[in-house]
Amino acid sequence: MRRVSAPLRSLAACIVIAAQCQFVEAYTKFGATTSDGRTVTLKWSQTPRYFVTSVGVAGVSAADFQAAVARAFARWAAVPTATISYQFVGVTSAQPGEDDGTSVLGFVNHLELDRVLASTSFLVDDATGALLESDIFFNSAFPWSVAGEGGKFDLESIATHEIGHFSGLGHSALGETTVAGAGRTVNSSEAVMFPIAFMRGSVAGRTLKADDIAGISDIYPTADFDRAFGSISGRVMKRGSPVFGGHVVAYDLANGTLVGGFTLNDRGEFAIGGLSPGPHLLRVEPLDDADIESFFDNPKDVDLQFLVTFYGTLVVVPRGGDSGAIVIAVTPK
Repeated sequence: MRRVSAPLRSLAACIVIAAQCQFVEAYTKFGATTSDGRTVTLKWSQTPRYFVTSVGVAGVSAADFQAAVARAFARWAAVPTATISYQFVGVTSAQPGEDDGTSVLGFVNHLELDRVLASTSFLVDDATGALLESDIFFNSAFPWSVAGEGGKFDLESIATHEIGHFSGLGHSALGETTVAGAGRTVNSSEAVMFPIAFMRGSVAGRTLKADDIAGISDIYPTADFDRAFGSISGRVMKRGSPVFGGHVVAYDLANGTLVGGFTLNDRGEFAIGGLSPGPHLLRVEPLDDADIESFFDNPKDVDLQFLVTFYGTLVVVPRGGDSGAIVIAVTPK
């Protein structure tokens, strides 16, 4: 068995995923490599059960913590196109991060982690890749609130992000940031799973967006999900060569939502799933609004040297099918 983690950092930095990631379709999903070399999607095979610790912090009592976490879990469970649900078991004296077979959420003081707001870790069976346990710690070295108080981080927003990880989701690149000092501040985000937290006092991270919904639905789909939605696939090329790590975004003209994906192999191929049927506008951009390490294990392989490019025509997503492969040619910087 082994434990891997994904810490959420403050607005001054971004998340670094220590887990191996399996990038599939839109969003990103966590993957686990078994002892015989297979890669499987990291997901719960049955309803995950979780405990919370009995420790609160200044401004957030243990009861406040339990209630905020429950609301965050309920938000993911309420996605109509996904089948995931969660069960609260009770309060425990165990701490997050202990390899005890129980999933625990709670505050832990990690003063030395001065940019890490929270972190989700997983206990994985090496032989099968099965998810055995997932713990989330919230760093009590930071100020917290459950009421959107200025100067404090919103517990429910951060919990919503971390529970996305708990459920098997990696990061989305659908966000805009501004460089500030040694880090970045978030201007806007179209995904709870964007790897940089909103500023203190903001509750914007409580609302799931289209990219989050597509991701959780892909991992835990309802029976009619694949029949009701469609996908766009293709390649991104630069002067005849494939682009690795290009961020491809599909904009739905009917409802104004965004779902993103990446080119993830040496052929420059991408696939964006969970899209509503109808016309979409495609944009390809370099991954420059978050640290590349938040998405890729080998950031040096990611191509950032091209201009933002829009595909020349609208792409129609068929219900229950794929658009057919398209090729987007980008211009070098």
